[in-house]
Amino acid sequence: MTAEQHDAGATQPKAGSKSLAVLAVLRDVKLGDGDIVGQDCVRDLSIAGGVIKFTLALPPALLGEAERLSQQAAAVLRALDWTEAVEITPAEATAAPAPPPPPPAAQPAPAPKKEQTLPNVRHVIAVGSGKGGVGKSTVSVNLALALVAAGHKVGLLDADVYGPSIPLMLGVTGQPMITKEERIIPLEKHGLKLMSMGFLLAPDQAVVWRGPMVHGVIRQFIADVDWGELDFLIVDLPPGTGDAPLSMSQELPLSAAIVVTTPQEVAAAVAQKAMSMFDRLDIRILGIIENMSYFVCPHCHEATEIFDRGGGKVLAANAQLPLLGEIPIDVRMRKGSDIGAPVVVEFPDSDLAQVFKEVAARAAKQMEAAG
Repeated sequence: MTAEQHDAGATQPKAGSKSLAVLAVLRDVKLGDGDIVGQDCVRDLSIAGGVIKFTLALPPALLGEAERLSQQAAAVLRALDWTEAVEITPAEATAAPAPPPPPPAAQPAPAPKKEQTLPNVRHVIAVGSGKGGVGKSTVSVNLALALVAAGHKVGLLDADVYGPSIPLMLGVTGQPMITKEERIIPLEKHGLKLMSMGFLLAPDQAVVWRGPMVHGVIRQFIADVDWGELDFLIVDLPPGTGDAPLSMSQELPLSAAIVVTTPQEVAAAVAQKAMSMFDRLDIRILGIIENMSYFVCPHCHEATEIFDRGGGKVLAANAQLPLLGEIPIDVRMRKGSDIGAPVVVEFPDSDLAQVFKEVAARAAKQMEAAG
């Protein structure tokens, strides 16, 4: 069922979710050359029904502005037609952003967290990489579709808030619907349930939020999206191991992770950092996918290892992890990503699609074995 078919009890949001609406109007509260959102002064944002709460954190030199900024923020928030109350708590002087979340040992255990946030999703698998440009999103899309082709119920969460590409790769436009119970209904394509920041932004609109704002939106994607019953939720993480992927990995009730690399030594070395991040968070790594492994000439059918070959295999062997698959460079995959025609759907019987289906089967088998 598509989002357009959800008529009963649903309304089209004007600007996406409530968190996005709150952050948008708070940008009207100016501070120096920017605003209180862009300068990371809005902390611990929470929305319960029509009650909006957040902490206003200002650097020492601007503490005298706290009352004025609080009044202006309350005024713009009350202008939202669904606001019932606004509670703004001034924070003590702070010269730096809030400290990072506590180490994994201080976090809730994975099982209870999953029960609280995604009770109807059996397995949540993150797809991560140590760097951008390795084809992580392309792998996420085709892996998710390969799981659908195998008969599983699958969702795909585009957690790359700063550079959402899933809508383009799947040829999906429009905004998700919101039910009367304030649940977000994911869009659907090829039997795959989808959620992405790209559905809530104009095509040329950039996200310039700092960490706490992004975390709030991701929490809403997890807790407020009506995913329904899923066998797998594939999460396309932001690249790298900085604040965004680290915090999202902590926030998400992850069952396991897959690391994507390209063959050359420099990429494999950076991918090792992503593996270290998952290890520190006590997140199981299912294995390594080596993307862009080789190129097969469509005319002479000779294989050329453009980026060398074997980096993924060495990385997997050193970590005593499976190499889930070696995916070649293929023009069909590049074109398909640009026009919203994934290779697993457009060329389901091709050797390339078969690689993704084998990777999906290996990943599913591991998850089923783990329960």
